[in-house]
Amino acid sequence: MSEKIWLSSPHMGGTEKDFVTAAFDTNWIAPLGANVDGFEEDLEQYLKEGYVAALSSGTAALHLALVLADVKAGDEVICQSMTFSASANPITYQGATPVFVDSEKDTWNLDPVLLEQAIRDRIAKGKKPKAIIPVHLYGMPAKMNEIQAIAASYDIPVIEDAAEALGSWYGDKACGTLGDFGILSFNGNKIITTSGGGALVSKDKAAIVKSRFLASQARDPAPHYEHTHIGYNYRMSNICAGIGRGQMKVLEKRVEQRRANYQHYEKELNALPGVQFVSEPKGTFSNRWLSTILIDPLQSNGITRETIRLALDKYQIESRPLWKPMHLQPVFAGVPAYVNGVSEMLFNNGLCLPSGSNLTQAQLQQTTDIIKALWNK
Repeated sequence: MSEKIWLSSPHMGGTEKDFVTAAFDTNWIAPLGANVDGFEEDLEQYLKEGYVAALSSGTAALHLALVLADVKAGDEVICQSMTFSASANPITYQGATPVFVDSEKDTWNLDPVLLEQAIRDRIAKGKKPKAIIPVHLYGMPAKMNEIQAIAASYDIPVIEDAAEALGSWYGDKACGTLGDFGILSFNGNKIITTSGGGALVSKDKAAIVKSRFLASQARDPAPHYEHTHIGYNYRMSNICAGIGRGQMKVLEKRVEQRRANYQHYEKELNALPGVQFVSEPKGTFSNRWLSTILIDPLQSNGITRETIRLALDKYQIESRPLWKPMHLQPVFAGVPAYVNGVSEMLFNNGLCLPSGSNLTQAQLQQTTDIIKALWNK
């Protein structure tokens, strides 16, 4: 049996151990320490603008962004439907209701036209949304100029879910710095990892200072434990931050490797009838966190994304359907949704292919050879 080829596995750079060892040598195993401060500084330098709070997960970062945006019970928050559930779950933590908006075909992200329709309709129903959560799906930047212009015209803050998009750029701005708040994730499958972790980004320094306070159980300055706010245990550990410091040293190389994966798939598979790729709109740069394909069953001689997934699975090659839209998830049945059919089409016909930066050329070639063989039959 051949070695399993994973969809997106962690990829260490070699210097992570140095930072982790330093934490052990100095006995800074507690949640905070020099690595946390250093990791935040590394991220700020890479992003070029804004301030950063290192947290326990991207979900924690999104939750704190909602808290800082004053989202409360009974409020509504617009969220991109085509995404992972972690984009929507924190809305419910606040007792608020997600309002899902479908995607446009160019980037697969939040449709600005539907977004404005949804805002107008919610206002007409007496529920002006408290925030908007666009997502840079699989590292592809959303149409942020249009989204930000609409948000500004209705005075609604934007919480930019860049969990999949560290290393992606929109013009000369790093994804994660485009909204009022930005969310990053360092989960084990992301382009760099801290094992588990995330970050909150904002140009508002006071908001980031407050987020660190809230993430540390909201302990007020006092010789005893004094609390005037509800707090959370959301700070990143000094050990995890040490891994992150080592990973930052190879981030640009990881982006290069992920983009090379995509280029291999496009070169090998683009000529197959019915196979489609999503290209970068002018002025954007995707980290290509995951390489994805769409299969048009009307042109592919009956081959579907499930045909490909099962064929790869026989050889222990992991692939996965695109995200199932949030408005189709049982847990969100009945919540408001503004749809155009795009995200459902993407889910029914799309597949994520192995995309790790540690894939060998032989593994990439094996994957594409198996897929091409389906057409050759």
